[in-house]
Amino acid sequence: MKSQQGFLRSILVSAIVLLAWLVYMDYSEQWFLYRDNWFMSITMIFGSFIAGASSEGGGAVAFPVMTLIYEISPPVARNFSLAIQSVGMTTASYIILRHRYPVEWRYLIPVSIGGIFGMILGTLFLVPVIAPAFVKMLFVTFWLSFGIVLFYVNQLSKRKVTDKLRVMPAGENVGLGFIGLLGGGLSALLGSGIDIFSFSYVTMRYHLSEKVATPTSVLIMALNSLVGFILHNLILHDFGNQEFNYWLVSIPVVVIGAPLGARFISSRTRKFVADFLYLVIIAQFIGAWLIIRPTGKLLFFTILVFLFGLALFFIFSHKNRLKNTPGDSLNETID
Repeated sequence: MKSQQGFLRSILVSAIVLLAWLVYMDYSEQWFLYRDNWFMSITMIFGSFIAGASSEGGGAVAFPVMTLIYEISPPVARNFSLAIQSVGMTTASYIILRHRYPVEWRYLIPVSIGGIFGMILGTLFLVPVIAPAFVKMLFVTFWLSFGIVLFYVNQLSKRKVTDKLRVMPAGENVGLGFIGLLGGGLSALLGSGIDIFSFSYVTMRYHLSEKVATPTSVLIMALNSLVGFILHNLILHDFGNQEFNYWLVSIPVVVIGAPLGARFISSRTRKFVADFLYLVIIAQFIGAWLIIRPTGKLLFFTILVFLFGLALFFIFSHKNRLKNTPGDSLNETID
């Protein structure tokens, strides 16, 4: 009986969203949207699952697929990513909190606060000046460098991890807020970014377990997506019909896929979580490289981003200055 009640409570948010969506679609008679936009529903089957199961939001799949394969403009892809994550990752967040999956609030709060300012400032000052092709390669290359460093410290250095951080000194909280600021700027450009940027920082610097950092990053990205969606839709009014139509045909997929991803990954080992992330990152980079085939300035920019990312994440991995409390479990390796 208790298990049945728990299951019903878990799907409550998804059921409410689905009901509201059904009423709207039927009242507005917009079922015809699936005729031309079905590909986004298919894309978000994978995107929403990855959003719930990894430190990358659904935009991590939607943005490169939309811009690289379907040649949709980056602003549309970004707006859609923020909108769909505000639904899918919020429902996944409910599952995470409802089932009490491990979340590290000591880094979630300062990163989220910094992320709000990063999203606002990035939208106002970064978005207008960065060319679309550079945005695409920045996205996949930066995360490739992170994946390589994570693989190195896990497999070759036999990184030990903790599932709990001690109370953060004021200076560390400021640093985490700054990471949120930078990550929010990335999300303003790409539709996602604060999740994996903060994930990379805490797993490298503080050796926080991927099993804890992953659900925490889902909550961070859900909040950041809501801020971005509100900013573009209600304040800047640049949320167009194209991304709105994509959003409508994807909602029923993500409210199921993202929570399923969250539940799926919760029962997997830390090694599985890390391996899953490597696969996603490598697939994104190979796809982008084959489609864009960067040359000239773009190739130089890609190499520069890759080297900068390697240096940055290696620095993170050697900056584990916080000592663990006696109750912390700094003894699990990737083996």
